[in-house]
Amino acid sequence: MINIILAEDHNIVRDGLKSVLHDGQDFAIVAEARNGKEVIDFLESGGQADILLTDMTMPVMGGLELTEKVTQSYASVSVVVLSALDHEKYVMQVFKAGAAAYLLKSVSTEELHFAIKHVQANGKYICSELTMRFLERMMAMPEPVPLEMAADAQFTSREIEVLQLIADGYTNQEIADTLFTSKRTVEGHRQALIDKTGARNTPALIKLALLNGMIS
Repeated sequence: MINIILAEDHNIVRDGLKSVLHDGQDFAIVAEARNGKEVIDFLESGGQADILLTDMTMPVMGGLELTEKVTQSYASVSVVVLSALDHEKYVMQVFKAGAAAYLLKSVSTEELHFAIKHVQANGKYICSELTMRFLERMMAMPEPVPLEMAADAQFTSREIEVLQLIADGYTNQEIADTLFTSKRTVEGHRQALIDKTGARNTPALIKLALLNGMIS
């Protein structure tokens, strides 16, 4: 039997969670709380639990502060956050605070049960919806340009001059005035540099040049 403290300030949500957890044969709600302070009071009075299932946004003491306090003072209690907040910054915050799992309130009963059992077995868990969202974001990121491309590229002395001036913050027109050439020619050099290095844009070009010692 996995003993659970349920921290949720909305009565209807808390009742729904109790019903969902009572559907299983492996869980027991040993305490209910409307805020983090009530959880700490329960633990300080000698209350025992395996899992703290907590919301993020609660009055008096929210889920993030509660997670920090529980993981620091009651290491035997694993924290599972169940929240409507779906931004990755909240996921990072609670895991840094010591949480073992982060679930959205849209999870199915089966996934909630699985997550709690997984955490009880010393695992960590992020719900499938957030995991897929993070994966899709990573897949959409462009592939990094290998530094060897910049190292192998052949540059003319004029391109190096243009590259240094770009890194110094000069505009195309200012570079043209400095080198006594046309703005169109400078634009051509800039594009040639991007093409040769495979950089996605000018900031990436400058980063590659700095990392490879082509400019100072």
